[in-house]
Amino acid sequence: MNESRFVYVTYIRVSPEKLWQALTTTELMKSYFFGATFDSDWKQGSPWRMVLPGGDVSDSGEILEFSPPSRLVLSWRHEMRQERKDEGLSRLTAEIEPAGEASKLTISHGIAVANSKLIAGVSEGWPRILSNLKSMLETGKVVV
Repeated sequence: MNESRFVYVTYIRVSPEKLWQALTTTELMKSYFFGATFDSDWKQGSPWRMVLPGGDVSDSGEILEFSPPSRLVLSWRHEMRQERKDEGLSRLTAEIEPAGEASKLTISHGIAVANSKLIAGVSEGWPRILSNLKSMLETGKVVV
């Protein structure tokens, strides 16, 4: 099967519980997601959507798995750029593992489309977002 996948692994000096909280608390997410808010009740089967500061919905989907503090899986559809939206649903998996005094965070974002424009886009976005997350949790300040 043709597919495109982006995988990013980082270690953050914080407990899995604090990292989970940062990944699923709208106000915290807003800090490292460049002001975007996430509308969801954070329950398995619930919808979610990312709303940009100007009010546009950039991405949406469903919470497929919600297993605190170790695994979050979302279906993900881009809503703004037609060529990315036309690719359909992708799948985001966030896995958290204890790693001594830190937590290992693995983000995997994939779609059943070869040479996906969506995955090309998130491959640029996720490193910036996750750098902000790591910096925020370790220092209290975001990078970008």
